[in-house]
Amino acid sequence: MGPPWLGPHSARHTSPGGHRVHRCGYRAEQFAAGGFSHVVRSVARSHNPGNMSEPTWLMIARELQALAQTGLAYTDNGFDRERYERVRELAASLMAEGSGADRERILELFRQDLGYATPKIDVRGAAFVDGRILMVREVSDGLWTLPGGWADVNQSAAECVVREFEEESGFNVSALKLAAIWDYRKQGHVSRHPASIYKMFFICQIIGGVARPSNETSEVSFFARDALPPLSPGRVTVAQVRRMFDHAQRPDSPTDFE
Repeated sequence: MGPPWLGPHSARHTSPGGHRVHRCGYRAEQFAAGGFSHVVRSVARSHNPGNMSEPTWLMIARELQALAQTGLAYTDNGFDRERYERVRELAASLMAEGSGADRERILELFRQDLGYATPKIDVRGAAFVDGRILMVREVSDGLWTLPGGWADVNQSAAECVVREFEEESGFNVSALKLAAIWDYRKQGHVSRHPASIYKMFFICQIIGGVARPSNETSEVSFFARDALPPLSPGRVTVAQVRRMFDHAQRPDSPTDFE
C-alpha cells in the first residue's frame, strides 16, 4: 500500500468540457482556440504510421518558417522584409499542401510567432508508488500520458511540471531529477506536429494530495512497467515511459539527451 495521504489509486471524472485558462504562456488548449489544433490534426493524419521518419515537406516547411520568422525579427531593410514575408508564405503553402490544412489559417498562425524562432518546450512528470507509475487519461483522445504540457513563461521547467502535475492529477509533487531532454521528432512519435518541440521529463516524488482528474483528464491511475495502458501517441511513447522506470530504479543515471 502507498502512504496514507495517497488515497485511492484511481479516480474517475466526467469532464464538463472547456479548457483551463493559465496565467501566462501557451498551452495546447490555447493553440486549439486559435485554430492550431486543426493544423496539428491535419499534419498527424498526413503521416504514414509505418514510417517513423518525418515527411520531407514538414521538415522543409518548418525550417522555412523559422528562417522567415527570425529574419523578420532582425532585418531593417524593406526589401529583405518582403523576401522573408514571401518565404513565410511559401512555408505556409508547403505545409498546407502536405497536410491538407487551410493555407490562410496556417499563415495567420505563423504570423503570430515573433522574434527568434526556437523550439517549444513540453514538460512531463513521472512519479512512482510501490513500483507503479502515475498516469492520467486525456479527455481529448481517451488515451493515457504522463502529467504535463507546454511550459509557461515566468516559471522554471521544474515549477511548470510541479504545477501541471497538481492540475492534471490532484497530487502535489517535488521535482527530483531531470531525467531526459528529447527532441520530439527523433523519438518515434506516431503523431507529428508542425512545431519543433523539446520534451523535458522529470522524476518526481509525491508529497501530498489525492487523485483528482481535471477538465483535461478523466482518470488518474498507477501502472506497472509491463502493464501500461494505451498511450496518447502525440504526448508520450512506450519507450519514454519505460525509460522513466529505469531512471527511478537508478537515480544516479545521467540525464538522457540527444
